[in-house]
Amino acid sequence: MSDTPRVMVTNDDGIESVGFRALYDALADVADVVAVAPAEDQSAVGRALSSSVDVTAHELGYAIHGTPADCTIAGLSTLCPDVDLVVAGCNKGANLGAYVLGRSGTISAAVEATFFDVPAIAASLYVPGGEDWAEQATTPADYGNATRATAYLVEHGLGAGVFEQADYLNVNAPLLGEEPAEMEITRPSRRYEMEAERDGDVVHLNDPVWARMREGDVPDPDGTDRRAIVEGRISVSPLTAPHTTEHHEALDALAETFGDYR
Repeated sequence: MSDTPRVMVTNDDGIESVGFRALYDALADVADVVAVAPAEDQSAVGRALSSSVDVTAHELGYAIHGTPADCTIAGLSTLCPDVDLVVAGCNKGANLGAYVLGRSGTISAAVEATFFDVPAIAASLYVPGGEDWAEQATTPADYGNATRATAYLVEHGLGAGVFEQADYLNVNAPLLGEEPAEMEITRPSRRYEMEAERDGDVVHLNDPVWARMREGDVPDPDGTDRRAIVEGRISVSPLTAPHTTEHHEALDALAETFGDYR
């Protein structure tokens, strides 16, 4: 690898999103960057795959008419197979908590890269939300905490050996305030609060944690991603790609007696 890392940038909000351009421009100052990103918004599609996708030339690289996972596979297999790192983001909206990771297209693009043995970073911006959610994070400057942290990790992470222990990093940052946010190494919160309510033939699904976050009232302990964000810090969680396995004596015993099962 040369002194200047070669980085593929993708996302799930689409190649024309403000957060994507903010991140692309920030990384271009520290890396050789090529975009392979969805042509349209592909939020919350997880690791959904297509059997074929159309590819369109774009001023930043390539626009893919498919999912974030499609982008990673197309990029690492054929469009830019010699990159040192994949960066997904910057997503408008945080990706916090263990239960959120599998739903996010941003995270999924990073996870897909790890199966190519290419390290990755997923970057997201926490937008407090409420009725004015659409009016927040509309300029590249709003993403300053996220882009600064991600550029720093791109510039220094590979050489520091970060990815010898982590497959990918999940970065979440607060909106840029008067002072740049500090960075904290965290773990994904395990707290799960999804709820459902039936109304006739409709079941409404709701995640009340977002409203609690706006009030600064979260039950997550110190050291978790959600706690760091609510208190105004940049959360960086070093993660490994699924799925881990462990020796399981009880399951071994079941396997041994399976032949006698009728």
